Amino acid sequence: MVDMPKNLLEWRALIFSILLCQSAGVVGSLFVFSAIPFWYATLTLPPFAPPGWVFGPVWTLLYILMGVSLYIVWRSRGGSIEKGRIRTHGLTVFAVQLVLNALWSVLFFGLQSPLWGLIDIAALDIAVFITLLYFWRVQKSSALLLIPYFVWILFASVLNGFIYYLN
Repeated sequence: MVDMPKNLLEWRALIFSILLCQSAGVVGSLFVFSAIPFWYATLTLPPFAPPGWVFGPVWTLLYILMGVSLYIVWRSRGGSIEKGRIRTHGLTVFAVQLVLNALWSVLFFGLQSPLWGLIDIAALDIAVFITLLYFWRVQKSSALLLIPYFVWILFASVLNGFIYYLN
C-alpha cells in the first residue's frame, strides 16, 4: 500500500503525473476523432472489436492508473545507488512508452496506416513490459497499477493486427 501525498508538492506531483499521462490521450484524440467517421468506419473489423464508446472510458481510467504508478515511482526516492539507477531507468522507459502510446494514434489514425500502427504498438508492448519490470523493482504497487494497461495494449495489438490483416 502506498501512502497518500503528504504535502502540497506531492499533491502537485500526483496531479502532474496523471495529467501528463492524460496528455498522451489528448494528443492521440486529435487524430482519432477526425478519422473515425471517414476512414475507420470503412475498415473491416474483427468480430471481437469493442464498440467505439468503450475506448474513451477505458483509456481515461488507464491513464489515471498510469499517472498514479508514475507518481509512486517518482516519490520512491532514496535507498541504494542501484535502486536509484533502476528508478531512473524505469522513469526513462516510462517516458518512451508514453511517447509510443501517443504516436500510435498519429500513425494508425493520422496516417491511416494499420501497418505503422502495428509496428508502433509492438514497440509499445515491449516498452510497457520493460517499464513493468523496472517499476516492480522500485515499488511493486506501481507495477501492479500498470497491469491493466499492459493487458489492454496487448488486446489492442491483436486488434490492430487483425485490422491490418483484414484490410
